[in-house]
Amino acid sequence: MSEMTAQAKPWRPDVIADFARSELFDRTFQEGMELVEETAAYLDGAGRQESKRLDRTAALAYAAESMRLTTRLMQVASWLLVQRAVREGDMAPEAACEERYRLAAEMAGAPAAAADILPAGLVDLMERSERLFERVRHLDRRMYVDVAEDAAPNPVLSQFDRLRSAFGAA
Repeated sequence: MSEMTAQAKPWRPDVIADFARSELFDRTFQEGMELVEETAAYLDGAGRQESKRLDRTAALAYAAESMRLTTRLMQVASWLLVQRAVREGDMAPEAACEERYRLAAEMAGAPAAAADILPAGLVDLMERSERLFERVRHLDRRMYVDVAEDAAPNPVLSQFDRLRSAFGAA
């Protein structure tokens, strides 16, 4: 396989597999799943009670933000479960590279005014989920997306290759 062909892959299976076996993955997976459970418990318990005491405007903001929160967390959980499938050998790293397993673009954050009228418990979960989403998106880009940028031909190496070819070096 030529150097250019090897560089043209938009992902590196070894990097994906190494991450899936890492302590960073373990911590991120645990944090993500715990946040999903905590959010579900909040929205089903204290959050439900708090939302009943909100005025109409705040109740609408609560409904919208709780949907965004759960969507964000489900994207993170799905991504983490794909990485765990790679770790356990249930999915090849190459399969994990498919676009359907990538994180969707994050929705814009809540307007500052909305955070002021929402219950503190919801705002806390929103902020924590946004931080987790950003960390996972960074990992996703490093493992799957940014690698394509690394595939761009290095102009210096290209010149060395041309010199080797011109002078018959192996």
